[in-house]
Amino acid sequence: MSSIGIDQFLFLLQGLKWTLALTAIGFVGGGVAGLIIALLRVSERSALSRLALAYIAVFQGTPLLMQLFVVYYGVALFGLNVDAWVAVALAFTLHASAYLGEIWRGAIQAVPKGQTEAARALGLHYTSLMKDVVLPQAFKISLPATVGFLVQLIKGTSLAAIVGFIELSRAGQVISNQTFRPLTVFAIVGALYFLICWPLSLWGARLERRLQTASR
Repeated sequence: MSSIGIDQFLFLLQGLKWTLALTAIGFVGGGVAGLIIALLRVSERSALSRLALAYIAVFQGTPLLMQLFVVYYGVALFGLNVDAWVAVALAFTLHASAYLGEIWRGAIQAVPKGQTEAARALGLHYTSLMKDVVLPQAFKISLPATVGFLVQLIKGTSLAAIVGFIELSRAGQVISNQTFRPLTVFAIVGALYFLICWPLSLWGARLERRLQTASR
């Protein structure tokens, strides 16, 4: 058995860097697309609302692993040659957009209707209504659930290894194969995930308690 030295640990940190980068891209890209999905879901036009609902149903009703396979191998059917990084970034963005869209849809609908009716009575058009009245309140309502999904997204990046993307879990597997110390290596990997996810989980729980206190 080989020992785990500084080079192996640095390789794990390199994988951690790509885990965080993939999470950031998926979360930000999914957030932008998710906001559009949420607005379509609450649209008064039934066709748009049903289209958004179908989009959400597809991505929430299928495993993330399958979505990674479909995006990675499906793009090739259109004659496009993309590397694993682009494929997993696109897959995680689509995946996140469906979940964030549904979270934010619920938050938008949780805003008291009286405020919306009052804003319309004052003559605010749709853009101002959403930007100045509804979305700021919906953001606060959705924050605990959004943070909770971010934690799940971080852990979900481990599935990207299936298409050859070297993130933290895949880096751990490589080091484990080199050193033949799987328990030690994956204990370190688990500790790194824990150090990232646990503070976020505590923050999300704190935000939820504050929201419950403010609503009393």
